[in-house]
Amino acid sequence: MLVPMRVILESADQNGYAQGAFNVNAVAQAKAVINIHEIFRSPAILQGADLANGFMGGRTDFMNATLEDKKIGAKNIANAVKKYGEESEVPIALHLDHGKNLDSCIAAIEGGYTSVMIDGSSLPFDENVELTREVVKYAHKSGVTVEGELGVLAGVEDHVFSSESTYTNPLKAVEFFKKTGVDALAISYGTMHGANKGKNTVIRKEIAIAIKECLRHEGIEGFLVSHGSSTVPKYIVDEINELGGRIQNAFGIDVNQLIEVSKCGINKINVDTDIRLAVTRNMKELFAKDKKLRTSTSVGGIYELLEKNKEAFDPRVFITPIMDTVMYGVVPDDDVARILACIEDGVKEVVGTLLVQFGSYGKAPKVKQVTLEEMAERYKKRGI
Repeated sequence: MLVPMRVILESADQNGYAQGAFNVNAVAQAKAVINIHEIFRSPAILQGADLANGFMGGRTDFMNATLEDKKIGAKNIANAVKKYGEESEVPIALHLDHGKNLDSCIAAIEGGYTSVMIDGSSLPFDENVELTREVVKYAHKSGVTVEGELGVLAGVEDHVFSSESTYTNPLKAVEFFKKTGVDALAISYGTMHGANKGKNTVIRKEIAIAIKECLRHEGIEGFLVSHGSSTVPKYIVDEINELGGRIQNAFGIDVNQLIEVSKCGINKINVDTDIRLAVTRNMKELFAKDKKLRTSTSVGGIYELLEKNKEAFDPRVFITPIMDTVMYGVVPDDDVARILACIEDGVKEVVGTLLVQFGSYGKAPKVKQVTLEEMAERYKKRGI
């Protein structure tokens, strides 16, 4: 069942575990994320980043995606999630990651998303509040959850870039919740976007603890989100490089730190890079094992892009020759089916591991099955 993300976060908060949130950029990835959550009886949060919507709208140079591209892509991702998740017994939320502006959020909501993030973190505090409040007013009328961001994470991911971090001020975080009515807040506390987080990165868990304690003191039920939290498994990076890749200086967040902060007020942990790495490794492995596929009329182009871009690990760089399959899930032949198996297996390997480590396995029954219409009524009664 598709639900607003808020009810999934409420369960995580009340039951002392963290909910992983996993980015998808293809129908096959959405299918795999839902399937592995069903196997582990876990609630599920699937995320489509703002530019992932552009990619799923057919814009292969997704950094230049237009609003129209994003509208098409949002519907394609939402259609995939509905296809594989609408009748599922586990609660599923579809969340917009790093919405750039109100229009991007509206495109996602109209496309079928049950939650959106508006990223005003690069703006001055008052402007961030104003923008986030605008999105909250629009989204809550439809029962859609809203996540904001306060503080700046270093690193690179899609259009999000900063060379330095600015840690979130706990007192400002409380003020932000009060002024915006936002459901969840992404904080800056030591994590970084991308695969190059720096060796021995340390999360400042005291920031999350302070924010959560201040929220409780003020009687605010707000949820905290950890962005830039991929673990970048060393074994996968090593396997990619053994297969001819050239990924250097790739370090993630120690998963033990993420497990620890899940007990310190962090309710949602975003993961994207780990999935990219596992999918890329699987495709390289497939072409290494079956050399005939390298000249396949349907997937040979994927091999050529893998060879041409040895430093890359984002599957969107490689899977452009099968965009109909990416966008709509069509499977024209056995060669494409084998690529899809690579994609799905990579997703399940990473996501299944983290579901267990974050503690959300078996928690699906603890989430209240609430529709968007019912959530809209809740917001209306509370005046937010």
